[in-house]
Amino acid sequence: MIFKTFGSRSKVIAPLKIYGAKNISIGNKVIVEYNTWLAAYPHTGEENCSLIIGDGTHIGHFNHIYATGKIHIGKKVLTADKVYISDNLHSYSNIDLPVIDQQIKQLSEITIGDGAWLGENVCVIGASVGKGSVVGANAVVIKNIPDYCVAVGNPAKIIKRYDRTSGEWLRTTPDGGFLKT
Repeated sequence: MIFKTFGSRSKVIAPLKIYGAKNISIGNKVIVEYNTWLAAYPHTGEENCSLIIGDGTHIGHFNHIYATGKIHIGKKVLTADKVYISDNLHSYSNIDLPVIDQQIKQLSEITIGDGAWLGENVCVIGASVGKGSVVGANAVVIKNIPDYCVAVGNPAKIIKRYDRTSGEWLRTTPDGGFLKT
């Protein structure tokens, strides 16, 4: 299997499946753990389909990362086990047709910012996660999470954000505004 690029000291350990390897770029010192599925295949007709995993990133066991357009995972990102990241979903608009027979729908490009952490069982579907942000276990991200936030729940809501003025992580409203104390 030939990746678009494959950095030095990187490892993909016993993958479950790799689909569209020629569209996948893996940086230096990346670890992709056991039974992970990596895919970058233009099912939706996107011309420049790509999955990019930045230097020093650690992808947990049993992750499923599927790009039909573009997914860019930054540097030093950490994903726990069983994380799902997808820039597409199955259409279900025609109730007279089984979902399996309907087209794949392209969603927004996804960026997982440098230094982010995605907890166990997190799903990121057509949304981005900002630099240095943390997404708690079992969260479903369907709206963008800004830089330096903590988000939890289904759908994921921001509960904390880093305040550069005080140098602390402060509680927020679900849209990321600081709560008045």
